[in-house]
Amino acid sequence: WESELQLDEHVELASFFRNTYGPTGAFNAKPFEGSRSWAGARPELRAIGHDSNGVAAHIGLLRRFIKVGEVDLLVAELGLYGVRPDLEGLGISHSLRVMYPVLQQLRVPFGFGAVRHALQRHVERFGRHFPATVLSGIRVRSTLPDARLDLPPTRTEDVLVVVLPVGSAMSDWPTATLIDRNGPEL
Repeated sequence: WESELQLDEHVELASFFRNTYGPTGAFNAKPFEGSRSWAGARPELRAIGHDSNGVAAHIGLLRRFIKVGEVDLLVAELGLYGVRPDLEGLGISHSLRVMYPVLQQLRVPFGFGAVRHALQRHVERFGRHFPATVLSGIRVRSTLPDARLDLPPTRTEDVLVVVLPVGSAMSDWPTATLIDRNGPEL
């Protein structure tokens, strides 16, 4: 649970995210300056993998209602995913394997995530281990984590949507071309 993390754990996670996200662009590492271990919405709980070198992998979860087209839908948003660069290729399926029983305990109908198109081949491999469905052609609207005078309060992105049926069947997922998070991305 998020409330169980101590300050030193936030500091270690912030460093992990700077080192993991930094190579994809300095802007991606910026939210993790100092001891901040989240970028947008703060997760409700986290799965953190450790090894002898420290934090090895991380995935966060936040239960929230999203609007899929005109339908309000409870989901467990999965995000803040990262694997230490020396372990890339070993982490996301393990992270989901750990997180799936937690999603079942939380009794959410769906796990939900949004990823860049560049990760399509990577996330499509989930289907080998989990009943995940990757949806394209969907825009996701989010609020910015900080209100700024020089930017609009929301951002709409063309991303891949990953849906993981947990307590409901995939056929219960509404069809739409816009998902509104009604908050910042995880």
